[in-house]
Amino acid sequence: MATAFVNGATIHYEEMGEGEPIVFIPGGRSDKEVMRPIAEMLAADYRCIIYDRRNCGASDVIIEGEGSDQEIWADELKALIEHLGLGQAYLSGWSAGCRVSLLTAIRHPQAVKGLLLGWVTGGASAAERLAHEYYGQFIEAAEGGGMEEVARTPFFAERIQQNPANRERLLGMDVGEFIAVMRRWSTFFSEGAHLPVIGATEAELSAIAIPTIIVSGDDDTHTPQAAQNLHRLIAGSEFHAPPIARDEWYRLQDAGADAVARVRAERAGPTFKEFLKHIRSKSG
Repeated sequence: MATAFVNGATIHYEEMGEGEPIVFIPGGRSDKEVMRPIAEMLAADYRCIIYDRRNCGASDVIIEGEGSDQEIWADELKALIEHLGLGQAYLSGWSAGCRVSLLTAIRHPQAVKGLLLGWVTGGASAAERLAHEYYGQFIEAAEGGGMEEVARTPFFAERIQQNPANRERLLGMDVGEFIAVMRRWSTFFSEGAHLPVIGATEAELSAIAIPTIIVSGDDDTHTPQAAQNLHRLIAGSEFHAPPIARDEWYRLQDAGADAVARVRAERAGPTFKEFLKHIRSKSG
């Protein structure tokens, strides 16, 4: 596994395959492993990169910066593309990875060749749940027991286990500053509850003018309506109905992240491959 120092953080990444580059962005706060199945599937024909965003996986925990953490991730991804000398890359992600892909295309269009997206997040229910999962629970921990309590939460304890230097970075933070940053980042979701897709306006999405494929989810967080909204706004985008039905999706959650990653790759991977093949044929 390689590392890159970009935008003030050490980022862990891995490459496989050769050809046009595709960067895969995980959902949630998951590490790069959840994107390994689909990256390995496409690595026979493409240069595939999986990586841990800051504050995720083995990369550095850095709770600071202007704007939302989603925007920080988008800027970080653009810097990683530059660091690796990719020029332009396809971006592929679902859920949070979909949001980061879209924001990168909006903020840094010169770095993005196309979008391979799945499980689009939208709606007030998703915004409320994710705001607490990603920020609210850690605000409560900090208020109740300071940064030591934050470090003991399962999420940050895992970040420390994967990268022991993260403990010192966390414990060195001022509690008030940590809470202030978390509250600021949380507004990305509270203010995005009524947007067509959490994190982006109609005007921003309508300005995206690159090849885009959208595979819909079918659950309370990744609603078919959010995917349809995105399809409607990105001219020429290709839409695919949910490859995992709602009942099966919730059963998969009980089976664990590895099972979800494998089934997502099995269902979405061939669709992405065909889409990329079609783009290649049109470009000659």
